Amino acid sequence: MSPATRTRRDGVRRPARHRSVQPGVVGWLTVVWVLLWGDVSALTVVGGALLAVLICLLFPLPPLRLQLRIRPLALLWLLVRFGYDVVVASAVVARATLRRDQSALRNAVIEVPLRTPSDIVLTVVAEMVSLIPGSVVVEARRSTHTLFLHLLDVASEEAAEQARRQVLAQEQRVVRAFGARTDQTGGPVPTRAGSGEGEAP
Repeated sequence: MSPATRTRRDGVRRPARHRSVQPGVVGWLTVVWVLLWGDVSALTVVGGALLAVLICLLFPLPPLRLQLRIRPLALLWLLVRFGYDVVVASAVVARATLRRDQSALRNAVIEVPLRTPSDIVLTVVAEMVSLIPGSVVVEARRSTHTLFLHLLDVASEEAAEQARRQVLAQEQRVVRAFGARTDQTGGPVPTRAGSGEGEAP
């Protein structure tokens, strides 16, 4: 059997390129590609898969052990609630856009520390939050599993706290849908009053 790793001239061991194309990684990158395009078609899926294979070949990574446990009912609820959030947020953004006094709009950047240590959960939550109109993840800090979001029309501190709670609730739904057994979200909701917030220019 061919070795799974190779040693470079500088002594650094890297995964062999022929072993770097991992089905799990290709699958996740393809899903992210389809979500970014917002169009589920044969061309989008095939193009995303080919791009994912190319990325794996150019940037080989160590084996990824997802340790996922799909829960169909929780996954269905995650998708239904996500669709509901998209519809409601679209109406809110449309109303804010059509408002006569645009100077009254106040945007904010908030910090949301997630409660699970999973990189997969961090990625999925960040992607789903960014797909909801009116919110964009401007930074995902892997070292602390923290998301920084830019929000449209945040009128008060309570509105910012409500946005944090919505992100944490999204994280909990993701964990219930396909999180590993080690992922826990049952702790108290962390708050960052006055931290990372401010009116965008």
